[in-house]
Amino acid sequence: MKTKKLVIVGGVAGGASAAVRARRLSESLDIVVLERGHHVSFANCGLPYHIGGDIAQREALLLHTPESLHARFALDVRVNHEAVAINRQAKTITVHDHAQQRHYEESYDSLLLAPGAAPIRPPIPGIDDPRVFTLRNVSDMDSLLAALTPDVRKAAVIGAGFIGLEMVEALHQRRLDVTLIERDSQILIPLDAEMTAPLVETLRQKQVALHLGDGLTAIERSERLQLSLASGKKIEADIVLLAIGVRPESTLAREAGLELGIGGAIVVDAQQRTSDPAIFAVGDAVQVKHVVSGQPTLLPLAGPANRQGRIAADVIVGGHAAYRGSQGTAICKLFEQTAGATGMNEKALKAAGIRYRRLFLHGNDHASYYPGATPISMKLLFSAEDGRILGAQAVGQNGVDKRLDVLAVAIQAGMTIDDLAEMELCYAPPYGSAKDLVNIAGMAAQNLASGLLSLTEPEAVASAVAAGALLVDVRQPEEVARETIPGAINVPLPQLRSLAETALPKKRPLVVYCQVGLRAYVAQRFLQQSGWSVSSLNGGYRTWRMFQTVNG
Repeated sequence: MKTKKLVIVGGVAGGASAAVRARRLSESLDIVVLERGHHVSFANCGLPYHIGGDIAQREALLLHTPESLHARFALDVRVNHEAVAINRQAKTITVHDHAQQRHYEESYDSLLLAPGAAPIRPPIPGIDDPRVFTLRNVSDMDSLLAALTPDVRKAAVIGAGFIGLEMVEALHQRRLDVTLIERDSQILIPLDAEMTAPLVETLRQKQVALHLGDGLTAIERSERLQLSLASGKKIEADIVLLAIGVRPESTLAREAGLELGIGGAIVVDAQQRTSDPAIFAVGDAVQVKHVVSGQPTLLPLAGPANRQGRIAADVIVGGHAAYRGSQGTAICKLFEQTAGATGMNEKALKAAGIRYRRLFLHGNDHASYYPGATPISMKLLFSAEDGRILGAQAVGQNGVDKRLDVLAVAIQAGMTIDDLAEMELCYAPPYGSAKDLVNIAGMAAQNLASGLLSLTEPEAVASAVAAGALLVDVRQPEEVARETIPGAINVPLPQLRSLAETALPKKRPLVVYCQVGLRAYVAQRFLQQSGWSVSSLNGGYRTWRMFQTVNG
């Protein structure tokens, strides 16, 4: 029997997408949306950018109102209405109307839960001070903006994930002195530590005080907030923003007896159906299957929430659809830098026991001879067995999104390093190069897989030297004079063929490097075919420097 009445708990990405998709598919369906907040459809990812002034008009964040959704889609949208209990046997929801301060029962044929995820507020002393904020919705944004009076000079951001970094920039743009505190040893956990090095350097250039590997333990209330860290350090702040992560809002589901999984997230099948066939769930509150590993995980992102809402609506009205899974494609702007990732990072691959190989690459966002080219650093992770793309990370000023989008598609399509090498991508000097960085990644990975390229990893340089290897810098003398790895000898690539026999002992293994790896590969191929035992430094001096930046 087809659904006659659909009740949706929660709006924003997942709930609102489900509501409008269901209406497009069925004019006869009775659709009720219950939103406990005041705003049912808003751009929550845009909140930091309004705080920082990039989005000037607050109204630009408000995508739809109850009135506009009713006028366009005939939806019964009730804001300030909170679902407080589910009676699965009777197929009813107990709803609290905050405006009227009353409870009532709402029946359903199908129920969709889209409650999202709530910011984590750890139970530490002083955390309930009114000068301590989180950022989840428009009301949170309004409260924070109201608190940014002229006498507020110092801000502390707790947590260096996507929201934390975006808020660091926003508060810095408002001319506040900003301190960033992160309990982990690195910022932006979806990336591997070394790939965050350009972001760390940017934070230091912007005079953001950065405290890594140090957690907040207490907040003492005084004229200014006094923050105590695990290390014993004390930080002063006029306001504090908590951005230490989110947890699934699954209380309603748990109390209704629905199956829960990782971190209390709601377990759903590929059709977004919960353990009760009449109840569906989407968005940040649900557990998803990772596209790469096939394992359950939590990936609270707006894109997946929208797609899940669409799929759930299709199924509810009698159609056939299935969610393929999530792969964690995400991106972040931090001042002039952009950083992002897709698929699994190296930490996750190790934890999952998946055999992989890695490559570090550095290139430009477009042809170097066309004015304005800026560098991109990329990390490619691929299967050691079949060359399938497992993950990628990139950081740079321009063009990062383009490369990650291509690689995200490659991962979802199950493509391999051979496919990257053969991709035909847009080329004109203002936009790219004849061999795009994605192509180069595939070609270099082919060389590595076939044995043409032999690598020494940046973090293994010291141990290689201790074991007797000789470091050989094949850059030009003027480059070496600016910066080099201690202990390396310089044999410039143009002179390598004439100097190798006298300058390089054949009894010692060699590790050759240049700035980003290309010249070193040319040197390695010559030396290897001429009798030397030689490898190239993965990603060259630039990658080695990135490791040094994040490891002190």
